[in-house]
Amino acid sequence: MSHFHAKNIIKVIIHEIIEACANKGQQVSETLVAFIVKAVVLDPRNEFHVVKKLTKYDIQTLINICVDRLLDQNSPSLNTIKMQIYFDMNYAGRNEYLNEHHIVLESNLSPVSRDITDIHAKNRQELEAIYHKIVSFVLLCSGLGASNDIDTVVEATVALQSVFPRSMLASFLSLKKKDKEQQLRELTMIVTGIRLYNKDVGKGGESIDNLPAILNNDIPTTSNQHEAEMELSLNIAERYTTILEKLENGDVNKDLHVYADLLKEALYNIQQHIVFLRLIMSEIITCAQQVEFLQQKFGQQMEELKSIVQDKIAVPTADVYPHFIALSRLWYGFQGEIVLLSVFNNIATSLKPYLSSHVQIFSDNTLGPLLENLDVKTTEQRIEETSSDQIDPSEYKDHNWLFPETTHNFDALPLQFGGICAYTLVDKNGLLLMGNPKIGILKHNEKYYSFSSKKAAKTFAENPDKYIWLVIEMAKRHAELIQLLELLHQFEPITPYTGTATITSSTTTNKEKGIVRLGTTSDISAQTETHLLPSHIVKSYEWNEWELRRKAIKLANLRNKVTHSMQTKLSHLRRENISQVYLPKQKASQTKKINTTNVPKIQVIRHGFLT
Repeated sequence: MSHFHAKNIIKVIIHEIIEACANKGQQVSETLVAFIVKAVVLDPRNEFHVVKKLTKYDIQTLINICVDRLLDQNSPSLNTIKMQIYFDMNYAGRNEYLNEHHIVLESNLSPVSRDITDIHAKNRQELEAIYHKIVSFVLLCSGLGASNDIDTVVEATVALQSVFPRSMLASFLSLKKKDKEQQLRELTMIVTGIRLYNKDVGKGGESIDNLPAILNNDIPTTSNQHEAEMELSLNIAERYTTILEKLENGDVNKDLHVYADLLKEALYNIQQHIVFLRLIMSEIITCAQQVEFLQQKFGQQMEELKSIVQDKIAVPTADVYPHFIALSRLWYGFQGEIVLLSVFNNIATSLKPYLSSHVQIFSDNTLGPLLENLDVKTTEQRIEETSSDQIDPSEYKDHNWLFPETTHNFDALPLQFGGICAYTLVDKNGLLLMGNPKIGILKHNEKYYSFSSKKAAKTFAENPDKYIWLVIEMAKRHAELIQLLELLHQFEPITPYTGTATITSSTTTNKEKGIVRLGTTSDISAQTETHLLPSHIVKSYEWNEWELRRKAIKLANLRNKVTHSMQTKLSHLRRENISQVYLPKQKASQTKKINTTNVPKIQVIRHGFLT
């Protein structure tokens, strides 16, 4: 059966399960259904083994089992799986949340930005309208006050005019679109820095929220709230653990064994909640550290800016603009921490509904009789009781044991199964007990294992692979343990199939049902480099012996030859020629002389007329 055919069958099965649940009034997501299908197929009790194809009856059986599990809303196991899916789909790193927030902000501001960059003003009124849009863009992008507050708009306009007067608007509109967008971002940061400085010196900024003060108040409040939730969850987990421990030891009434399976599912549910809360708490602690760092840098930057500006009437822009931009970036850091704190708080709050099932099943009235005459021990008490029982490494020379006194970064070692004792999990039929690293950490196949007691460490060390395999088998029966024990890498994507092909594996048994493992595939290409090492090609090398003889004869004949050279028409100007000429000189000569002469005037004198 082809991979494409198998994927189509998976989609059909998932679609039918979703439709069946919808007909019974229960809406389920495709992700949840896909995980439940995988969990049902993994469970060896359902006998979906890797040998033969699935018939239509087998597929219908698979669908019915999945529908029954999805409709059991009081199942702690189902709620744990829902909690895991929700957390995986909503929890991400700090940078991913900040990038997503930045993308959303950019998409919201893009219409305002286009109104500024894509419009060409034709008259004075249109220029004034564009300038007001720039002010609105600066306010929206900076997040310092509301854009419909008159005082805020006036304050932002005055700050903008100090760095970008209206006379520069014509030159701004003549820029390319990318240059306009870049200048808008720079103007936003400069104006933001100016307004923050004015607020600090008491010359405005009444509408700007004091983000450092807000964070310093909200972070401890949020942290205390989730710490109280964690303490409550730890208390419940300790009570469940105590009851299960006594049930496994046979120290209580046998009639109470009916609660064992539900208690285990409830314990897995509350332990998963504790793990997620610890992740959220670590993120909140990181927020607190980042806020402290930002406050320190913001104060230093503000003092440097004050020392430059002081009471001067005019300051060179090259001296103050970088400080204004630095202030705005630090302030954006405060805004980012506000967003992160809100996201992490919402995730932690959204985990509470997934605890409702075991709280309803095991109320105080139900747990009261089970806890009679039982001493509820905390994790710290258990660790303290076993800290003195340290493994003697000389007894296990073939094993590598690590201890706090001899191992660098001992507390940072990545423990397998989330620090849960694998031996206790197998020996006590699913009981979760945290390991005590002080007893000794076993390094096996480059992985690290901790144990709840010295006996557990010794027994596990005798055959580690056996207990590791048994833990994986237990996770197949309880799918919520796959993520709780960090075993995701142990399980490949699998799906039921109906086809003629058969797949073999180490878990093959002679059953009438089968599954096919679907690996993740993708089309890729690779190109091998022609020469991995630098080439050293001798172009004068010749391997042909006769060619070498021909060259030798040619060189020998040159001894009796005379070398001639001549210039032809075709070879003219093919080489560089240089000639020297005398440049013409500027000279002047006089060939004639301009002169004048006077012609005698002829006069006629008559006489003898007078008497």
